[in-house]
Amino acid sequence: MEFTTAGVVGAGVMGVGVAQNLAQTGHRVVLVDVSEEVLDNARRELRNSLRAHALFNKGSGVDPAAVFEKIDFTTDYELLAKADFVVENVTEDWGIKQQVYERIDRIVRPDVVFAVNTSAISITRVGSVTTRPERVIGMHFMNPVPMKPMVEVIRGHHTTPETIDTARRFLAGMGKECIVVEDVPGFVSNRVLMLTINEAAFLVQDGVAPAADVDRIFRTCFDHRMGPLETADLIGLDTILKSVEVLHESFNDSKYRPAPLLKKMVAAGLLGRKSGEGFHKYH
Repeated sequence: MEFTTAGVVGAGVMGVGVAQNLAQTGHRVVLVDVSEEVLDNARRELRNSLRAHALFNKGSGVDPAAVFEKIDFTTDYELLAKADFVVENVTEDWGIKQQVYERIDRIVRPDVVFAVNTSAISITRVGSVTTRPERVIGMHFMNPVPMKPMVEVIRGHHTTPETIDTARRFLAGMGKECIVVEDVPGFVSNRVLMLTINEAAFLVQDGVAPAADVDRIFRTCFDHRMGPLETADLIGLDTILKSVEVLHESFNDSKYRPAPLLKKMVAAGLLGRKSGEGFHKYH
């Protein structure tokens, strides 16, 4: 295997999903985060996800114990020295991402590609704080990662064709295809999706319709599998708010101003599925 060991930075929902997908496809994984508390949550999240996978995919051949064994949960960034490819999944905060890349750039081999799992932050900007901007590429995974066959891949200003080929091979090893797009804030998917979710939040805030009816219109009229607010709950309202704020800051366009209701819900800890309540309740 060309990519024997993958480094996964950030053990939130997306990081755990990426780690699970990699382990299920035979890779060793070093999953790094800043605290044992976060890693304990990641272990619980992985066990729950593997249990659900086994329940809904009987006969898939996935052995939960074998998948778990392939992942090293650690707070020691130095273990990333073993990585043949790195996927970073930390929060959508430029200050935090900058510190992470300056740190891992000193640890990981110079020939290794860094994949930025982001929905809005510039890949070119990330590359600028490393010594390998030509080997920095965006990989916008969708949640839940193991269930989604397609990844939005983003070409930074300095990203080389060789790095794009490497990224394609890495994703193929995870059982995924990719669509390559250019580096603009929000790329394709989130430039449309975040605007839609934010406007749906305004609809609820303005009393035009409750969240259930907003979502039902999209499911029944447009044949979407989920409405925009159900999608927001799945992603996490804190992530949605960060993404909308990045789009607002990047374009200086008032159409991206965050809905006050969205800000209020995040401040109240109503983050969606991961907190048990967002625009809908999950008990």
